[in-house]
Amino acid sequence: MLVSAADPTLFLFQARDVEDESLPGDLARYKTQVRKVTEWARAYLTRPHAALGRDGPVCPYTEPSLQRSLFWLTVYSGSDPSVEDVSPTIGRYGDWFQQLDPVTGKDAEYKAILVLFPELQPARVSLIDEVQRSLKPRFTRRGLMLGQFHERCDEPALWNPSFKPLRCRVPLLAIRSMVRTDAPFLMRDAASLSAYLQWFGSDMPVRLRGAVREAALGFGLEVPEE
Repeated sequence: MLVSAADPTLFLFQARDVEDESLPGDLARYKTQVRKVTEWARAYLTRPHAALGRDGPVCPYTEPSLQRSLFWLTVYSGSDPSVEDVSPTIGRYGDWFQQLDPVTGKDAEYKAILVLFPELQPARVSLIDEVQRSLKPRFTRRGLMLGQFHERCDEPALWNPSFKPLRCRVPLLAIRSMVRTDAPFLMRDAASLSAYLQWFGSDMPVRLRGAVREAALGFGLEVPEE
């Protein structure tokens, strides 16, 4: 297990710690929920899905992340926390994420932190969406993505709106680096698109340039020269 030197209340572990049953005693009580997430990652995120609407795995970054030991997990305890309780902690994990190796290079794209909420009451899973919405501007400005996953998540797939790819039996928030292909996730509001353009400018996939340009003009944003 890895503990933050800057904030000892923050900790991370990896999928192999769960699978090898080497979690410390105070985390062992979450073994079942954490194992559900690691199994979901290996059996679902790393594989194609007929309803996805495109070829390739549900998440093309999960398998490389697992292989490189860059797939980090942690736990937020509590059955009924508030947005005000959770948001500062997620913010601090975002700070730590940017300091974790690797911080540059291609491998940095495969680094991820999943914050699990194993005690969250089913009636309170909307908290995950609320925290994600409140922190998204802060994260995107820093070149980070914050994703929400839970059993009722209605975020649609990009290529098949009827498919809901972010559903997971254990509520969680996922932190990763923003990448060039994230543009479709960031064109729904001016702040997110502005952050994307700040980080990538015209260095975006050719197939996305037209949609990004149209969205930017719609928000009155400056469109970078190609």
